[in-house]
Amino acid sequence: MKAFWKKETCKKVNKAALRTRKDLVTEADELVELKPEDLRKNCDPSIFDFKSTLDVSIEEETIGQKRALEAIDFGLHIKSRGYNLFICGVPGTGKSSTVMKALYRVAAGEPVPGDICYLYNFNNPESPRVVCFPPGEGRKFKQEMAAFVRDLGVEIEKAFSSGDYERQKRVVIECLEDERELINDQIQHYAESRDSELKQMLNGVAVVPRHDGHPITEEEYIQLPQKERESIKRVQREVGEKVYEASKKMDQRQKQIDAELKNLDRNVALEAIGYYLESIKQRFGVYGDITDYLNELLEDILANLQVFKKEDGPEPLIQMMEQGPETLLQRYAVNLLVDNSEMKGAPVIVEKSPTYYNLNGFIEYRMQMGAFTTDYMMIRPGAVHRANGGYLVLEAEQILGDPLAWDTLKKILRFNEIKIENMGERYGFVPTEGLKPQPLAVEMKVVVIGNPYIFQMLYAYDEEFVKLFKVKADFDESLDRSGSMIRQYISFIARICRDELLRPCTPGAVGKLIDHASRAAGHKEKLSAQLMETADVLREANYWASIKGCKQIEDTHIKLAGEQKCYRCNIIEEKIQELIEENTIIIDTEGSIAGQVNGVSVIDMGDYLFGKPSRITAKTFIGPGNIINIEREAEMSGRIHSKGVLILSGFLGHTYAQDKPLAMSASICFEQHYEEIEGDSASSAELYCLLSSLSGVPLRQDLAVTGSVDQRGRIQPVGGINQKLEGFFRTCRIKGFSGTQGVLIPHSNMRHLMLNDEVVKAVSEKIFHIYPVKTIDEGLKILTNVEPGVMQSDGKFPEGTVHYLVNKKLRKYASVVASFERDGSPAE
Repeated sequence: MKAFWKKETCKKVNKAALRTRKDLVTEADELVELKPEDLRKNCDPSIFDFKSTLDVSIEEETIGQKRALEAIDFGLHIKSRGYNLFICGVPGTGKSSTVMKALYRVAAGEPVPGDICYLYNFNNPESPRVVCFPPGEGRKFKQEMAAFVRDLGVEIEKAFSSGDYERQKRVVIECLEDERELINDQIQHYAESRDSELKQMLNGVAVVPRHDGHPITEEEYIQLPQKERESIKRVQREVGEKVYEASKKMDQRQKQIDAELKNLDRNVALEAIGYYLESIKQRFGVYGDITDYLNELLEDILANLQVFKKEDGPEPLIQMMEQGPETLLQRYAVNLLVDNSEMKGAPVIVEKSPTYYNLNGFIEYRMQMGAFTTDYMMIRPGAVHRANGGYLVLEAEQILGDPLAWDTLKKILRFNEIKIENMGERYGFVPTEGLKPQPLAVEMKVVVIGNPYIFQMLYAYDEEFVKLFKVKADFDESLDRSGSMIRQYISFIARICRDELLRPCTPGAVGKLIDHASRAAGHKEKLSAQLMETADVLREANYWASIKGCKQIEDTHIKLAGEQKCYRCNIIEEKIQELIEENTIIIDTEGSIAGQVNGVSVIDMGDYLFGKPSRITAKTFIGPGNIINIEREAEMSGRIHSKGVLILSGFLGHTYAQDKPLAMSASICFEQHYEEIEGDSASSAELYCLLSSLSGVPLRQDLAVTGSVDQRGRIQPVGGINQKLEGFFRTCRIKGFSGTQGVLIPHSNMRHLMLNDEVVKAVSEKIFHIYPVKTIDEGLKILTNVEPGVMQSDGKFPEGTVHYLVNKKLRKYASVVASFERDGSPAE
């Protein structure tokens, strides 16, 4: 048979490793059992100096959370880039309400940010111009421009309808007509002097020669001698040149007259509207590039005066295709994107639906003549625009649900500017033409509220998150159960009663709520910081008080609220207890069995936790020294549970394999357990099973065991201790109390005990027992009623002890293996 170790290992015994186990054995010879007063910490209502919460002075401050409050204060006051806040904590700790109070307090003392407007860009219509005004000035500018646009058409029409304008225009036109008539007369006389006349044709003026006092015909022209025909052609050419020169002169003069008329129109329009624009310029010209904008606007009006003048226009169809006064006036309007005229302090914007468009803003479209059209007046703001100069509050889970929104927010924070664009253009999906508004420089602080898991994921996998959110405000899950904290807790209870119009609480009810908060925290000296859960208990107790017709919430109502909530949620627990009662799930609560012990696990249903007992069994046999975790082999074991099983090998090797090889293998199983097992809280129970199987000493089945173990055999604390104890207690109640049943718990878990009244009563009546243990040896003594044994200076254990029997079995295994290796047969 192949050896499972090197032979050299067996030849030498490490004397230094033969250390005594006295430090792992309790000094007390008798078993220590917890008393009823050790099982929970009750709040004495007599210490309160009020008759009901109506007498309590209410404080609006946050309960505890000093670390988080200081982090929030630091994050809100530091102005360096990248110091945005991530508010971290489990739900119900009041992180949202706390940070909002801090935000409103800080924002109230900060300056109001400016208004944001988008204006028509006359040089580049596809890129609307963005302008910022001091708070309130944007609205005034919009009103001034609206009044100007409203009066613009009227003033221009009035100016061009005046008699003075008509007179000046008529003078210019009459001058042109006189010149045209004079030139026509001169050309006509010249043509007559050359025996020709001018005839108006469709394509211009034709020179017609005369013959015998009348216009010559084509037949007459053909019959003329060649010399006369050439003379007529020469005359036609000379007269035609004169006509061309006159026509050219008239065209030039027409252009001059048009320029004079245009200049006249310009001067008239300037006289009509110039002072309006000048007054607007004097008032708002200091803001941004408003002066340039107003100059461009004036030039645009002057370039489109014909639109405002009441003249006979084209046909209706052509009018639809051309730009009318209404269309022209629309681009002189002001799109007031953000109006902070009524704002007090810096804005605090809470965006509950942080989609890409809700954050970044968007451009609307309208259907017109079968096509989608838009303009700068259809630009709409996002939460970032409204939060500019202030604070933007987001829920981490909400914004991460829209990756485009999260990516956009990070870009805004990186470059301190926001650019409104459609999603398709932003990511290159739809490279269509459209408005591209000028980007806006933004300065704001972002506050993201989320849970610790989201923070850790972002910190680990998002490099930009680390640079942009440098302040973490971490809300604790529990608070110290000190006098000052209890006073704050009572104030919170009174505030809920006042704000939600609940019945006032008696001192007894307040005491029960304090105890409930300690149980929720899982610690006698702590209070749960999940205030939402406490408030829910208070609301439900108020309901039961109303059902009972009571005017105050009493301790019985608090207890009833807890019982009813448990009843609504514990259907799975009851089904499991039914299976245990029917013996479908086998749990022994009497007698003693070797290699078997009762463990207890916690099942989390989300809204309800409960303890479930399990049979843990172990079988030992000759092998290479490994422990087979059946759950791990079946892929039903979590990593922490697998680690706990591997620790057992360290304990066995350290305790028994200093002078011989550990020639054993073992299999450990959670019987009738069909879901994944995680955690190491059953490692001590598994070790008890192994030692019982090796020694042959049976373990008491009326006891359950919980607690993890280290390689030195020390029992370590576990979670869910109250649920585990109560879970096995219910099983014993179903099976029938024998008076000896109980649970072994880690000694260091005593401070976490906040058991229900039923268990406390059973302990006080000596029908249920709870034993705190510090080491495996203490637990062995309770479970086996046999001394565990302490290693002597010679490396041996006292005869008859558990460790002696285990060591004897392991020595036998080693002898069998050595015999097989040497002779191929077992030793006799």
